[in-house]
Amino acid sequence: MNAKWDACLDLTVRRFVYSSLAGAFTGLLFFRSPVTRWASVAFGAGVGIGSAYIECSHVFDDNKLAYSETTHTPAPQVGLMTLNLAFLSCLQN
Repeated sequence: MNAKWDACLDLTVRRFVYSSLAGAFTGLLFFRSPVTRWASVAFGAGVGIGSAYIECSHVFDDNKLAYSETTHTPAPQVGLMTLNLAFLSCLQN
C-alpha cells in the first residue's frame, strides 16, 4: 500500500477511536439518558472522521492550498507605539 494511504488509514482509525472515547467519557460525565450518551459518542466519532478526512485531503492534494496566498490581502499591522499613543490620548481626554 502507498505510504500516503497507510498514513491516512492510521490517522483515521486513531482519530475515530480517540474522539469516540472522548465522546463516551463526555456522555458519561454530562448526560443521564442512554440516547444522549450514544449521541455524544456518535458526535465524537463524526468529529474524528471529519478531521481525518480534512487532513487526508490536504495530504493527497497536489496544490497544498485551496486558495492562493497572492490573493490574500493581509490586515494592516498596527505597531505597539501607535496603540500606546492612542490609549494615552484617550486617557488625557
